[in-house]
Amino acid sequence: MNPSEHNELLAKAGAILAALIDPVTGKPYWLANQLSGAVAITDSRLQVQVRVGYPVALVASEIRSRILAALTPIAGATAIEVDVESHIDSHVVQRNLPLLKGVKNLIAVASGKGGVGKSSTAVNLALALSRHGANVGLLDADIYGPSIPQMLGIGGQQPHSPDGKHIEALRAHGIALMSIGFLVDAESPMVWRGPMVTSALEQLLRDTLWGELDYLVVDMPPGTGDIQLTLAQKVPVTGSVIVTTPQDIALLDARKGIRMFEKVGVPILGIVENMSMHICSNCGHAEPIFGEGGGETLGSDYQVPLLGKLPLDLRIRVGLDAGQPIVAADPDCTISQQYLDIALKVAGAVAVRARDTSHKFPKIVIE
Repeated sequence: MNPSEHNELLAKAGAILAALIDPVTGKPYWLANQLSGAVAITDSRLQVQVRVGYPVALVASEIRSRILAALTPIAGATAIEVDVESHIDSHVVQRNLPLLKGVKNLIAVASGKGGVGKSSTAVNLALALSRHGANVGLLDADIYGPSIPQMLGIGGQQPHSPDGKHIEALRAHGIALMSIGFLVDAESPMVWRGPMVTSALEQLLRDTLWGELDYLVVDMPPGTGDIQLTLAQKVPVTGSVIVTTPQDIALLDARKGIRMFEKVGVPILGIVENMSMHICSNCGHAEPIFGEGGGETLGSDYQVPLLGKLPLDLRIRVGLDAGQPIVAADPDCTISQQYLDIALKVAGAVAVRARDTSHKFPKIVIE
């Protein structure tokens, strides 16, 4: 290949990648924060290195195939090599709050009311992000009703403190965990007022040794009261996921949750419609017992994407009661695939957020 043909092929490849849209982020692959290594021709091979801002353990081959299919028509006899890498950055949070040490992105899973399956969604979302290849932690922020220890099968365990000031996160199914349920008796009611709850949650969040995490999923307390508002103002949140059912009453409260995050400057990454369809365990019949179309309407009203619809299925409840969430227990089933799809959309929504650059500037101390 002569220099002219070499340059022409590189130019054509660049143009194709500039027009090829990544379905996860909705952005072209040819972006400064999406593509590294550019395109080169080495040893008569067209080499493309793609770096995306979300985990790719389960989708790297799909990305590679998509790019190969786009470049093959122009390559002729030139072999093509596509290398796909994941590079997850820290992204900006509300009001320029300082990020948590070792935690790149914090995702709040919230609902306007209880009983919509927020905790089950948070657990399976965290596990799905982990299956995609990310380092993930999960904080149970529901002080009054901590359920994460039971759902992940490690109730009764107690965390270790290496220095008397910090506590090490426990681990289950490959993710780091912390909950007030690990520190108090399971049957003891938490008769605390709002300031005590907020203080306890901040301590759990900041005094836990999480390790290095790409995502920390926070199962927020239900509702939109003082506790939720204070947490949203003090905790550095990259983005939030709103969980609702299609029912009109649940949607009314979900709207309040969206409004709350809007007021404190936390972006909504998307909406998850839970219990969208009841699946009969005997015959498989699907019936929308809580109504239809609620998630789409809510997303349309607030220009927020609907991340997915999850069924009301017996297997989800049985797995959580047994400490074996469905994404961990049966990762290949249809429901787990839905959680995996939602998780990838969440990670993609985080990836297109502005990156945090505060660590690049030196701290100035005046003495």
